[in-house]
Amino acid sequence: MKAHLKQVRISPKKMNLVASIVRGKSVDKALETLKFMPKKGADILYKVIASAAANAEHNFKQDASKLMIEEIIVNEGTTYKRRQPVSRGRSHPILKRTSHVTVRVNVSE
Repeated sequence: MKAHLKQVRISPKKMNLVASIVRGKSVDKALETLKFMPKKGADILYKVIASAAANAEHNFKQDASKLMIEEIIVNEGTTYKRRQPVSRGRSHPILKRTSHVTVRVNVSE
């Protein structure tokens, strides 16, 4: 029972900071923690975990209160390459990084 989110516009390094806090927790505790966390990655991860829990509940008839986060994988997506013009006709590269997030939940026993 899992959920994916691809090409989300946040760097994997920033996303992993938030993901490491909720890894291995129950879904209820993780959602409660993420709801009050003041980071962009928290809002994104909240939606993915809620989606994985809804998938488990609806598709596999699991009890939502017994779900645990089995794993959260944050991989690097494509990088958008942009340029910032500077003096003397030159330019500096700007790398806008994206992430792929996968959340897998399972019933704790």
